[in-house]
Amino acid sequence: MKRKRGSEQILGKDEIDEFKGSEIRSAILELSKISSSLHHHEPASVCDSKNDAAADAAATTVASTTTTSTSIAHFKTHDHHIPTKSFLHVCKFLLLQVLDKVGPTMAVLRQDVHQNIQRLEKLHDMDPSMYRNVVGILKKEAGEGTSRKTNSCTRALVWLTRSLDFTVSLLEKLCKEPDGNLKKAVEESYEVTLKPWHQWISTAAYQVALRLVPGDAKTFINLLVAQDEDYDDLKEEILSLVSLLKPILDEIHCVLRSFKSDRLKSNSR
Repeated sequence: MKRKRGSEQILGKDEIDEFKGSEIRSAILELSKISSSLHHHEPASVCDSKNDAAADAAATTVASTTTTSTSIAHFKTHDHHIPTKSFLHVCKFLLLQVLDKVGPTMAVLRQDVHQNIQRLEKLHDMDPSMYRNVVGILKKEAGEGTSRKTNSCTRALVWLTRSLDFTVSLLEKLCKEPDGNLKKAVEESYEVTLKPWHQWISTAAYQVALRLVPGDAKTFINLLVAQDEDYDDLKEEILSLVSLLKPILDEIHCVLRSFKSDRLKSNSR
């Protein structure tokens, strides 16, 4: 069951059935929807230097004054469309399932991920039309001045995005060294994606959890393999997933940066 992988694989309707049956395949389907949406809207690069300057000025206004949602609508992020529902499905299919397969030692991270998903789902379900795009959620809380609050949806989005960074790093490492050490791969991924944003209490809790991660990467990989595939199929799926997910994460990070929310740390205001 070999699949040709492109740099940004977007699935057509005739390919959907092929990917049913595993968490990674389900995540690929949702990522394909997000990628299709981004290609359809074709926004100007949110990382563009001129746009960054405009966004910084707008974000400064938000930070220093009570800004209405109307004025925030002029942010350069208004053209960016990252479907909230598809993003949350990716978090469910990928994040929660991968963490479950690492084992109970990841319970702390899993609980945080689950709570953040629930927080965003609750707001989305209040008005699915208004919050169909994650940018709409960021605009709402920026206008209310609540983005930095501990229980904000902005903070939930930040940490879900970082947790996806962690998952991408972990899967890439395991693809390169399938016979390697799972504990080492988890620790190295944590160091570069989550640890920089953790306060010392969170870091200490994760260091304890990391000591208990099992060492055998092959057992973990076998748990990811669907019944109708082998390791080569799984590797091809992971590469497809990463090629879709990385540009989307880059997009989200850039949008968060434009709202001055990309450097939030745990338990900070």
